[in-house]
Amino acid sequence: LVSWNAMVTGYANCGRGDEALNLFQQMQRIGIQPDHVTFISILKACAGLAALQQGKQIHAHIVRSGFEAEVLVGNTLIDMYGKCGNIKDAHQVFCNMP
Repeated sequence: LVSWNAMVTGYANCGRGDEALNLFQQMQRIGIQPDHVTFISILKACAGLAALQQGKQIHAHIVRSGFEAEVLVGNTLIDMYGKCGNIKDAHQVFCNMP
């Protein structure tokens, strides 16, 4: 998982969000379970692409995986929603944070 996270993070941080999303999808296809680091990085990729639909899908995956209570994940969700222009959902995440 560490190597996958390094690649996803690298792509996201270099402005190559499409590659980060493709790698995330590949992880899911072969059954590698993401952790909070994976989610933070892939949400940054979505924010950089203003990819709201993908971000919402990943948010749902975060909830199913039980990472919604992680403060760093919540902060990154707020950032992603804000950068995608969805202030309503950003505020909702903020209000639900621990």
